[in-house]
Amino acid sequence: MVMADTSPRFGAEQIVERDHRYVVRSYGRYPLVVRRAEGVYLHGPNGQRYLDFMSGIGVMALGHSHPRVVAAITDQLGTLVHCSNLYYHPNQGAVAERLASLSGLQRTFFCNSGAEAVEAALKIAKGYGRARDEDKHEIVALRDSFGGRTLGSISVTGQPKYRSPFAPLIPGVRFVAPNDLAALEDAVGENTAGIIFEPILGEGGIVQITAEFAALARQLATASDALLIYDEVQCGMGRTGTVFAFQEWGGDSAPDVITLAKPLAAGLPIGAVVCSDSAASVLGPGMHGSTFGGGALACRVALEFLDMLPELLPRIREIASYLRSRLEDLVASHDFVTGLRGRGLMVGIELSVPGSAFVPRCQELGLLINCTAGNVLRLLPPFVIEREHADEAVGILEEALSQGPPDTAS
Repeated sequence: MVMADTSPRFGAEQIVERDHRYVVRSYGRYPLVVRRAEGVYLHGPNGQRYLDFMSGIGVMALGHSHPRVVAAITDQLGTLVHCSNLYYHPNQGAVAERLASLSGLQRTFFCNSGAEAVEAALKIAKGYGRARDEDKHEIVALRDSFGGRTLGSISVTGQPKYRSPFAPLIPGVRFVAPNDLAALEDAVGENTAGIIFEPILGEGGIVQITAEFAALARQLATASDALLIYDEVQCGMGRTGTVFAFQEWGGDSAPDVITLAKPLAAGLPIGAVVCSDSAASVLGPGMHGSTFGGGALACRVALEFLDMLPELLPRIREIASYLRSRLEDLVASHDFVTGLRGRGLMVGIELSVPGSAFVPRCQELGLLINCTAGNVLRLLPPFVIEREHADEAVGILEEALSQGPPDTAS
């Protein structure tokens, strides 16, 4: 039997070489081997420590090895890990009840990822439309959006680099520019089954949707008997300082469907589609499913996260305000840093130059971030960061930016 060798004696170069030999090369990995993680830091093979301001692309909202998460996992491992959706277990309904209370919607379908959640939401929208008219199947989505990497989710992803290699995709998708009211009104009609967008576009450059655009989407969806779907896979579950990002807009923009994933189980794979009774009625027995979705272990940790969320929200708002005030110094001190985007702990540092070169610079200095939309440095820190971590991150960013853009760096 071949045993996995994860011991320190198995060197970083060997780990990388084995990965390159046997793993499908679908990821553009950074040159970092992670041995372990604790709190808000990742640790490399030779004692290096990295402040994790990506949190697993927004997943590790409670940081790494949080005591409450570890305790919940340990307890559930000894009780029940998986029984499939052929049977009931106590944790799934408990999470669904909590999400209903928080969202004002009624039902939840569980899956394993954000892409799967978007996929299920599209099936719901198409089934909802077809039940009304066989021609009612169109979806309206946003340019520069990112829905995921499955065939259905890239069909509503408004970035050609993800779509073009796999065309033809699901037909009947209309794309409009974010916050373009006239384009949205033109795109929605009697054949529209659903309108889907992220309240804050993540991969699209941390672009915020306006309250006016969301309110118009709600009006148009209601008028055309279509479903309004908010993709909160990245921006939801507390990241912006409210439970859901759409709550910032008020009651005139309430959705019919919300897709969730990343932070919900604090590191364990989970996805969720929270929806109205009317939308949920589309998925009768056998119409959709997931072998692993809503498993006992992931739902147990999700319950722990949801128990902690109310006490985390004021902390998120406070530390986000502090971090933003510190980041404003970077805007003032570098002429190629042109502004800040986002809300809460979903932060974009907008540059007038390409941003990708600053990512490895920050990594060398001990800070993990990434670049999105070509010129926006993205920060998705854990919800549990302290002011000292914000200061550390800003100090590293200052040092990296002070070297100047790549074409002017000495």
